[in-house]
Amino acid sequence: MTFPPPAPAAIAAQQNPPATPEWAKDAVWYQIFPERFRNGARQSNPRPEDIGEVPFTGWRVSPWGMDWYARDDWEQPHAANFWTTVFQRRFGGDLVGVREQLPYLQQLGVNALYFNPIFWAPSLHKYDAIALHHIDPTLGPDRDGDLRALAAANETEDPATWIWTAADRYFLDLVAEAHARGMKVILDGVFNHSGTGCFAFQDVRRLGPKSRYADWYQISEWRAGGTFAYASWDGAGTLPNFGRDAETLNPGIKQYLFAITRRWMDPSGAGWPAEGVDGWRLDVAYCVPHGFWREWHAYARGINPEVYTTAEIVGPAQDWLRPDEFSAVMNYEWTYPTLSFFTPHPQAIGAAEFQQRINTLHARHEPGTVHILQNLLDSHDTGRVLTMLESTCPPFSGWDEYFHWAKAANNPGLVTRQPGTRAKQALKLAVAWQFAGPGAPMIYYGTEVGMWGANDPCCRQPMLWSDIVYDDEAHGYHGPLPQATPRRPDGELLAYYQRWIALRHAESALRRGSFRWLPTPNEHTVIFARELGDTAIVCAINKGDHATALPAWPGARDLWHGKPAPTAVKPHSFVLLRLPTGVFSQ
Repeated sequence: MTFPPPAPAAIAAQQNPPATPEWAKDAVWYQIFPERFRNGARQSNPRPEDIGEVPFTGWRVSPWGMDWYARDDWEQPHAANFWTTVFQRRFGGDLVGVREQLPYLQQLGVNALYFNPIFWAPSLHKYDAIALHHIDPTLGPDRDGDLRALAAANETEDPATWIWTAADRYFLDLVAEAHARGMKVILDGVFNHSGTGCFAFQDVRRLGPKSRYADWYQISEWRAGGTFAYASWDGAGTLPNFGRDAETLNPGIKQYLFAITRRWMDPSGAGWPAEGVDGWRLDVAYCVPHGFWREWHAYARGINPEVYTTAEIVGPAQDWLRPDEFSAVMNYEWTYPTLSFFTPHPQAIGAAEFQQRINTLHARHEPGTVHILQNLLDSHDTGRVLTMLESTCPPFSGWDEYFHWAKAANNPGLVTRQPGTRAKQALKLAVAWQFAGPGAPMIYYGTEVGMWGANDPCCRQPMLWSDIVYDDEAHGYHGPLPQATPRRPDGELLAYYQRWIALRHAESALRRGSFRWLPTPNEHTVIFARELGDTAIVCAINKGDHATALPAWPGARDLWHGKPAPTAVKPHSFVLLRLPTGVFSQ
């Protein structure tokens, strides 16, 4: 077989590539859930056979603008139970739609894109891969042609047998165009498990212990009749775990994961990583042995020393953020105190506790690492931030309570309708902290135009676009709403995000500067400074109902309004100031 060899340890040691690539300090991330972002190739819309289960009678691709808690015609016989049909919905989002909207993303100002899984898989989320060496045909421009080509290719795990489909090539063209627009691209790598439809798992089902893929999975018992027992990430058998020991993954699956890493990072095989993706987000990284991550990172950094890798870690992450492992994490440890401070809940934490929790987080990591952690307010695995704030979420200390509280089925008090002014104002203050504070801001698609929703699957609704007509929101999770509400993108919120992104790009101190808290007079206000060279920027955020007086800094300018600094921060507002050189050293 012609697997690409891992980077030799001697070469890796000589290069000593940094775990914290410089470009990531300037990143403003945008997370795209492809099936729900934009439909650009209706000829490739999913069909029943693509879903992996026989859908319901009359099933069709759902209208993009449908009221989320309403039911399409094929769902009506099951209207009493939202959960019976919602995971079978497809709206037809694809990479063609993403590429069409690169101008929108550029106008927004983001310069780093994170794609949820785009590899061949039957689910809407695609964490259940059939194969990791192909883009899903329904996400490309020619579903039918790709499926015919794949059926005729007789591929194995050997890269020498792999073809390039239209979807594969289209994705690489998308990457090239994103790069031309100054955007980096990272992919979601699911290296802990596959779906049961994976070519390797299907071979094990056919051949049992004689399959050459038998060690690719955690098989605990071979049974009579051709069945076998195996471990799965979900515990239900639908996401079988890859084989491993205490230190690393088994050799066969490890070589396959190395091969697909090179395929997408250096697609021509000519040692030109600029043609490929710029990094990876690694799903449930905490489930995979550290030994594998060290080997894989040496290999990936041998391909591209500036590769960015971010782990899904939902708790303290210092054990994964090491020189020979991950660059960053999806920074949920930042999300918990941020929501806990900015929520309108009467028991929201105060400034002192907020500062202490942020200090504890920063103390775990090197300053360079802090600059590139992905600070997020919501994601595909959480309730939309506007829904959390509209529902006056309580303070959160960790993942379990945060994750489950926003599930519509778990929380009868969750407000799933369109959020109001108070939630939007709280979001604006959280965004001010997200963009003025240390770390790389990450926007979940649609948050910038005011999208709302409970946790999965309701946080994965179709993107709001100005050129699409949407049904009014007339239904909630518990039934019809008293009054229907129009749905459209929030242009004012979009402009607010654009302004903050532009300021962050313009002010290097907000991206790379040191960070320190300044004294605050009350528990409703936080004041902090970002300093780089001769530049000092101060941000004061007041979530309280009364104005907060500011220190008198002679010569300070209001960066947001372009005028002399005010003497106080108004209620539910912020101030962003540039201070004269040397103010803090006087």
